[in-house]
Amino acid sequence: MVSTMTVRRIMGLETEFGISVPGDPLANPMFLSGQVVSVYAAAHGIRSNQSSWDYAFEDPLQDARGWHLDRDTADPSQLTDIEDPTLANVVLPNGARYYVDHAHPEYSSPEVTVPRDAIRWDRAGDAIALESVRLLAERPGQAPVNLYKNNADGKGQSYGTHENYLMPRRTPFPDIVRHLIPFFVTRQVVCGAGRVGLGVDSRGAGFQISQRADFFETEVGLETTLKRPIINTRDEPHAVADRYRRLHVIIGDANLLDVATLLKVGTTSLVLGMIEDGHLRADWSVRRPVAALQQISHDPTLTTTVELNDGRSMTALDVQWMYLEAARAWLDGRADDPVPDATEEVMRYWEDVLTRLGGDVMTAAGLVDWVTKLQLLNGYRQRDGLEWDDHRLAAIDIQWADVRPEKGLVHRLRDRGRTVELVPPDEVRAAQAYPPEDTRAWFRGSCVRRFTPQVFSASWDSVVFDVPGRTTLQRVPILEPERGTREQVGELLDRSEDVETLLRALAAPE
Repeated sequence: MVSTMTVRRIMGLETEFGISVPGDPLANPMFLSGQVVSVYAAAHGIRSNQSSWDYAFEDPLQDARGWHLDRDTADPSQLTDIEDPTLANVVLPNGARYYVDHAHPEYSSPEVTVPRDAIRWDRAGDAIALESVRLLAERPGQAPVNLYKNNADGKGQSYGTHENYLMPRRTPFPDIVRHLIPFFVTRQVVCGAGRVGLGVDSRGAGFQISQRADFFETEVGLETTLKRPIINTRDEPHAVADRYRRLHVIIGDANLLDVATLLKVGTTSLVLGMIEDGHLRADWSVRRPVAALQQISHDPTLTTTVELNDGRSMTALDVQWMYLEAARAWLDGRADDPVPDATEEVMRYWEDVLTRLGGDVMTAAGLVDWVTKLQLLNGYRQRDGLEWDDHRLAAIDIQWADVRPEKGLVHRLRDRGRTVELVPPDEVRAAQAYPPEDTRAWFRGSCVRRFTPQVFSASWDSVVFDVPGRTTLQRVPILEPERGTREQVGELLDRSEDVETLLRALAAPE
């Protein structure tokens, strides 16, 4: 796995997009989501029966705490390893997965190794969603379909933005739980997306920091759509199982600002590194963490305190500062080895944002989603004399996340230079078309691009080919996430004129 004591590790983001047809609240979201995915795939030469997802080695019911949930007792929403032939589910040339999940179009980015690349391929998903909307709009008689990069519809439904981080299997899971819960409870202050309304159905008047906080009910658990836990225990590594653990994080918000995404994945990677290295020895456990998560979210002034198990009362900013100082001490321990630029960037923005939030919160506008959104909403409130329970503010909140540049309010701020951009548009366009070069995503995406008719299916850890003249499907395993990079297989792919040639070359002794 990529080096420790930095932000580098195998990581990726998943986004379920909100979907609607204006004026038609009864429109079938599953059917519409299928159209969204299928129209994009078809436009890029991928038929619905090509480059589909390979479920052969998926097991969503394996629990990191050491047991396996019986399928008969699992909620149907947990059975994500069952293929539904009626739903679109494809692998894209950039190495990503684009499919229908729980009645939403979902984009799962390819594996990357540094936070800036997480931003690139996450925003590539936004561009793919936008292109899908525009392609559908060109269909004669097609009702307009809108997509939103958010996590709540304001009516009681929430849909996820998940993160994935690869860790060494040897790291004790109880250590992960103990040190991550306080971090996740307070992390929202730097990467919350902001939401109008309090409570799962948004009936309470007000503005809160996180889109997702109100929808969490427990500390640790296997579920993702019910009884949502702060720490998800799904043990599905998508890699060599006895070497790796994939930490599946479901508590994050859908971010539209680059710095917030950078901090979300970058600070989490640093905390995981400290856990792996045994650097975090103090116990910063929070009493009643689910309640604390929601109390912090409901207070944009950031003055709310939560009680730690050791009796101290601290704000979310206080807790985040403790993690930052621990990370600084951890990194200082490698005095003879300069901190890589990617790590230094995360540390710099982490300190800057915490400092801004501890002074005048609004100085974090343009960096942090929830602050930027709050500043915009306050402008409408002051101009039109609106209270927080005014339906117009709820509508603006939804419009904020519209993927269409002519409609989405965050796009207007970006165009006016009021947000800090870390990834330029040309890099986003490239990430929409091509996979990362330094992970196995390069092999997966390149095979889809070069050999689309012969790619029968694929997953994170395999590509399955249907080769003319062969009576059985040919599976190429890619269980090591750092194998299959451009450096390792780029030349081989370039000289393989067809799949048969590629397979012979892969089978040849080194």
